[in-house]
Amino acid sequence: MSLPVEFIKKYQNLLGEEESNKFFAAIDSSSKKGFRLNPLKNNYQDVQYSLEEPIEFTSDGYYGEVSGRDSEWTGGYVYSQDPSAMYPAVALNVKPGEKVLDLCAAPGGKSTALASLLENKGLLVANEISKSRAKDLRENLERWGATNVVVTNESPERLSKKLPHFFDKILVDAPCSGEGMFRKDPAAMQYWSPEYVLTCQTRQKEILTQAMKMLKPGGELVYSTCTYSPEEDEEIVAWLVENYHLKIEPLKLYPGMSMGKADWSKSNLPELKDAVRLWFQNGVGEGQFVAHLKSTEEAQAVSIKVKKKKHHKKSSITRLTKEEITTVEKVLDHFVLPVSLKNWQKTVLQSNGHVFVPAIDPELLNELHILNNGVELGLLKKKRFEPSHQLAEVLGQKEQKQLLNLKNKADYEHYLHGETIKINSDLRGFVLVAYQNHIFSFGKIGNDQILKNFYPKGLRK
Repeated sequence: MSLPVEFIKKYQNLLGEEESNKFFAAIDSSSKKGFRLNPLKNNYQDVQYSLEEPIEFTSDGYYGEVSGRDSEWTGGYVYSQDPSAMYPAVALNVKPGEKVLDLCAAPGGKSTALASLLENKGLLVANEISKSRAKDLRENLERWGATNVVVTNESPERLSKKLPHFFDKILVDAPCSGEGMFRKDPAAMQYWSPEYVLTCQTRQKEILTQAMKMLKPGGELVYSTCTYSPEEDEEIVAWLVENYHLKIEPLKLYPGMSMGKADWSKSNLPELKDAVRLWFQNGVGEGQFVAHLKSTEEAQAVSIKVKKKKHHKKSSITRLTKEEITTVEKVLDHFVLPVSLKNWQKTVLQSNGHVFVPAIDPELLNELHILNNGVELGLLKKKRFEPSHQLAEVLGQKEQKQLLNLKNKADYEHYLHGETIKINSDLRGFVLVAYQNHIFSFGKIGNDQILKNFYPKGLRK
């Protein structure tokens, strides 16, 4: 691999001859792949993949490769993720019931891990500033089937104005120069330069400035990157500690991890022994830097008052009528709901016929670009109700009776392509569709024994 000359000189200087030679050699070695299981799903360990090589620092992570065409993927039972990239979500030490922000969340690996840790309790806001990447984020979280997630497509500045001092814990996996991805994505080298590293550093400070506005006093922040650049790693953490009431919390070192600074002899960097680095040559995965910081400000209750404008358009979000709730119930009563949706009638709302159970009061997010708030139950259409794809993924949390398991891979592939399937079943009306017991869609069976396809057109393969 042809590395930039300035990059080679930089790490020869920082690491010394022996360790830098190992580092450069490792960039030419093959990448290690990994995946995580989804503990929110029913019988989530019932997968075709080998679970014989667990990743030590995460309870549901394994070395191995998964396919995006398998029912485990389409049903949200697995997520393909670089092993090193699994550690930032672990480091945040999230507990059920907390309010958590993943500020730079796409494509969703860390967000899905945080959602698992929350266990449908509390709140996860997953934000991505890029419109196209935010779409991927929404799709990945939709498959995961959590009920307490909000997906936003916003700048950190606009988000911080709406949610000041709101979150117990924040993950900032910041955009960076991508040195830790050179092995997996050699194209990242085309963008690398010493100047680009400093540009990234400036952007990281801007993002973290807004993140700190949203962190509660006493809250916790994990800062991570997929670069080895000390300008974007140790120097940023030192800047945070210097400018905010933060202290560095120690992280547990597992095999294949090194402490921050990694005993560099020729640098003036701060000694960050409690931060963690994952190097190519240590055999875990791709490059990663992780630091865990805690606010030293006294914890206090934070409330946000919704400012209502005197002159504003009438909101499109309304409550359902009793008749509309009954229409929805006629469909949902055939399925077993997770505990978090048991009393959906008390909080359910609709917007232009889209029926949803919000994870957060929509008024708090007024004027922000929201891709998803909680769970969309489905669509009301002239006194009938059509359940959503997101709801199908959520219902994968429970054992279901109104369920059709496709008999073979050919039928599964045809269904993913959007085709109807001739079946033999006593079930009628809306059913959950699964393959190998992995629920991934809704369908509808008529008296003609034809399974009508409700797999979303945008996901068809």
